[in-house]
Amino acid sequence: MGPYRANVGIALFDRNGGVLIARRIADDGPEIILPGHEWQMPQGGMDPGEDPEAAARRELWEETGVRSAAVIGAMPDWLTYDFPPYPGSPHRLTRFRGQRQLWFAMRFTGEESEIDVSRSFDGQPVEFSDWRWETLDAVEALVVPFKRAIYREVAREFSRFARPG
Repeated sequence: MGPYRANVGIALFDRNGGVLIARRIADDGPEIILPGHEWQMPQGGMDPGEDPEAAARRELWEETGVRSAAVIGAMPDWLTYDFPPYPGSPHRLTRFRGQRQLWFAMRFTGEESEIDVSRSFDGQPVEFSDWRWETLDAVEALVVPFKRAIYREVAREFSRFARPG
């Protein structure tokens, strides 16, 4: 098995304590989606030498258009998940065993009109079709099974942000 890919995840909270989730359009090699489990929080790979918080802000912008966000917390440790078996053709992610993630909690400080998951930012492929605010404790059931343990840890660590304020 190969190494884990360095990755960041973002739990973006609104003023009411809801967290932003977006519906994935399609598989990305071994990063698959399954019927009924197409939703996830924004996440993405870090560039070599990139600061994790800078990577989180970049990924949030590339995937949602959001720049109006304040960092309010971060996971104390990296979390990992393995990709499920992948029988498909070679893909940029197939050399990795899975992802090694550092998660950030951010508070959305802008207007909802800023959020747009359906257009490309910075030339990146569009990954999502829809978005919504969801309660943090409900997100684990909406994500693909191989990410659920990560989402459980994120929900436990960031639960204090999941209320109005």
